[in-house]
Amino acid sequence: MCLIALSWQTHPRYPLLIAANRDEFHARPADPAASWQDMPQVYGGRDRLQGGGWLAVSQRGRMAAVTNVRRMLPPNPQALSRGRLVADFARGDDSAVEFSEALMPHAHEYGGFNLLLWDGARLRFATNQGKAGETREVEPGIHVLSNADLDTPWPKSERLRTAMQGAGAHDAPDIDALFAALADTRVAPDDALPHTGLDPAQERWLSAPFIHGAEYGTRASTVVVVGEAEVRFIERRFGPNGQPEGNSDSSLPYSKARSD
Repeated sequence: MCLIALSWQTHPRYPLLIAANRDEFHARPADPAASWQDMPQVYGGRDRLQGGGWLAVSQRGRMAAVTNVRRMLPPNPQALSRGRLVADFARGDDSAVEFSEALMPHAHEYGGFNLLLWDGARLRFATNQGKAGETREVEPGIHVLSNADLDTPWPKSERLRTAMQGAGAHDAPDIDALFAALADTRVAPDDALPHTGLDPAQERWLSAPFIHGAEYGTRASTVVVVGEAEVRFIERRFGPNGQPEGNSDSSLPYSKARSD
C-alpha cells in the first residue's frame, strides 16, 4: 500500500473513510479482498508470500493499513514483513495505543513501515522511520499517507486529500469520486516532485496516484466506509499496465468499539 487518504471523525454518520492504492510488483502473489480462511472475522486482501496484508478490517471493530517507507537503503533480507503488523492487529485484542507502544521497542526488526491502527475508538499512527521510530495519536481531520511521514505534502497525496475533502462533504460519501482520484495517472510537474533519492525519471513515474507499469504498479484501489455498525469494503484490482482484474464489494457488520 503506497497511498492512503482518510477522513477521521469529520462526518456525522461515518467516523472513518479510507481511500487507498496498493503499489507492488505484479509477480508477487496476493489474494483478493475476502474473509481470511484462518481468521474469518478479518476481511481484506492478503499477501500469499508472508501471510500478512496491506489493508484489513475486522468485524470486531478494528482496521489496520500499512505503507512502506522510501528511505533508499538496501533491503534487509532478515527484516520481518510489515504486512504481519496488519494481520497481528486485525486479529488481536490490544487497543491501538497498546499495540503501537508495544511495537516500538521492536519496530526496527521490520521492513520500513508506516502503520495506521483503528480500534473502533481511537486512530493511531506508528512508524519505524528514524532511529527509534515513533507512534502518535491521529487527530480528527483529513490525513494523507504515502511513503514518508503522515501528512507529508507529496503531490499525489495532496490530490487525494482534495478528493477526500470533497467526497466527504455529502450525506453519503462520494465513492465514485474517490475511485476516480485513485485512478489518476497524471504525473506531477518536475518542480513539484519530492526529492527522495530516486533519479528524476523514477520520481516522476511514481508521482502519479495510480502507477502504470509492466512489472510494478498499482495492484489494488480500495475504499472503506465505516458506519456506526457496518463497514463497506470495496476493492478494484489491476494487473500489469493497469489492466482490470476484478472487483470486490462487501458490507460487514462489526461489534462496537472498546471504550479505552
